[in-house]
Amino acid sequence: MLNIILFGPPGSGKGTQAALLVEKFELIHISTGDLFRYEMKNDTELGLKAKDFISKGLLVPDEVTIGMLKNKLDKHPEAKGFIFDGFPRNIDQAAALDALLDSKDHKIVGLFALEVSDEEIIARLLNRGKTSGRSDDQDESIIKNRLKVYKDETAPVFKHYEQSDKAFNINGVGNIDEIQERLSSKVNSLL
Repeated sequence: MLNIILFGPPGSGKGTQAALLVEKFELIHISTGDLFRYEMKNDTELGLKAKDFISKGLLVPDEVTIGMLKNKLDKHPEAKGFIFDGFPRNIDQAAALDALLDSKDHKIVGLFALEVSDEEIIARLLNRGKTSGRSDDQDESIIKNRLKVYKDETAPVFKHYEQSDKAFNINGVGNIDEIQERLSSKVNSLL
């Protein structure tokens, strides 16, 4: 089973590249944002728990998120693999994901980090902010803070997978097809 993590700072192109990898390798795309919206919209037990935390301005605990991931995995026993986008965001979540996959006799094959300079990220997000309607894409100081949070909290996940030779840097600069070719080539090398 091909289970991969697409990794990188906000604006690195994860969403665009994930969609292409899903199509090329016939994977199930797991975006934590999509999971939250689905579970909350359908008032599932986990969705109600998430709503309760969110309504209080609190982060949703990892065990709730992992429960949602487990539900998604269980719905697709026939899957050729999964691509995790936006998860894990910290070392604890990485360990929880590994444990979840181990319980199903699966593992992460690779984490692919899209490398893009801070200057490029800022330019991309400011440009995206012109049409996205997202206020966090329209303010350079907010973008810089998002990058800092990524470096402080999320980037260490790379080292977690690097320890088992499963973390790979991919040049995330260029046109969409060039980046996709780099990613696909690396994924193919692990099959």
